[in-house]
Amino acid sequence: MGLYDRYLALRQRLHPGDPPAHVALVLTERDLLEQGAYDRLERVLAWVFDYGAERATVSVSVLDEAVVPTLTRELRDIDAPRPVAVRDPDDTEPVTAPVQVNVGLGGKGEFAAAVRSLAEEVDAGELDPADVDEADVERRLVFPDEPDLLIKTGAERLSDFMIWQSVYSELYFTDVNWRDVRKRDYLRAVLDYQNRQRRFGR
Repeated sequence: MGLYDRYLALRQRLHPGDPPAHVALVLTERDLLEQGAYDRLERVLAWVFDYGAERATVSVSVLDEAVVPTLTRELRDIDAPRPVAVRDPDDTEPVTAPVQVNVGLGGKGEFAAAVRSLAEEVDAGELDPADVDEADVERRLVFPDEPDLLIKTGAERLSDFMIWQSVYSELYFTDVNWRDVRKRDYLRAVLDYQNRQRRFGR
């Protein structure tokens, strides 16, 4: 680790603000086609847990559905610092693993599926519409946890990602492309988070 990285790491360790407990990384399928992309993901996940997080979510937006099986297989095989659970658009089982990976399951689709599940229970007489609340929706999401910090590399825009869960997340955009992400880039994101005052919509 270079001198500047050591400086940033020390600043992060000594910072009075809490680091993010749950970090989300937003990638594209093109990011994972770059040479060394999975090795880089393994390194970034190691940094996530080294610098205070307890949970990580990796969301991969996909334009070509034909690549989903390949990406899913490769991502299940990564050498992550914590257990990994991978979900694709056909999966409905909620994740609880410390590292949760979403391959091509858009936030709109996930939310629509939760609403359909609620509608079916209401139609079956198992649920009173007047009793439906936020917790009922969250229990039906594949990725129910809310990220504290959401990092997007390469552009200042989000894909169709965790629409419900990220409403109060702190967003961090960097123009550094995924293939070029260094430890200093991750530490800058964490320090930026620690310098913010979270308002949770207030």
